[in-house]
Amino acid sequence: MRDKKPALIKRQTSSGGVIFRRLKGKIEVAIIAVRDRSVWCLPKGAIDKNEDSKAAALREVKEETGLSGEITGEIGKISYWYFLKNENAKLHKTVYFFLMEYRSGSTDDHDSEVDASQWFTIEEALGRLSYKGEKEILRKAKGMIEKIEP
Repeated sequence: MRDKKPALIKRQTSSGGVIFRRLKGKIEVAIIAVRDRSVWCLPKGAIDKNEDSKAAALREVKEETGLSGEITGEIGKISYWYFLKNENAKLHKTVYFFLMEYRSGSTDDHDSEVDASQWFTIEEALGRLSYKGEKEILRKAKGMIEKIEP
């Protein structure tokens, strides 16, 4: 019996955001659906070469939600592992999240990697998000938003 080659360990740093707006006295956030709408998550993606984490967050939110915003603060980061079968590699991913206040755009203008981009109240979004770490980021964002003057 042949031993399997040990998995490579790779690292990736990404950036994303919680974009929010106030509408009719409620706070809403935009989240995205992927994998045939079976997974709801916060917009995020890899930081490009010669790009800082804030610029990457603004770009990824724009690409994946169709929305532009202004960064009002850093929420925090999450880290997790997953396995890339096609590369026989374990990937350690760290994602930095920023809070963004909505300025312009439409959720209809998201890119093709995303099945849907939609506004929800924070409570609705917390109920839809698929990942525990992202729910914690959204809870922190809620606390930050509540301290911002309307």
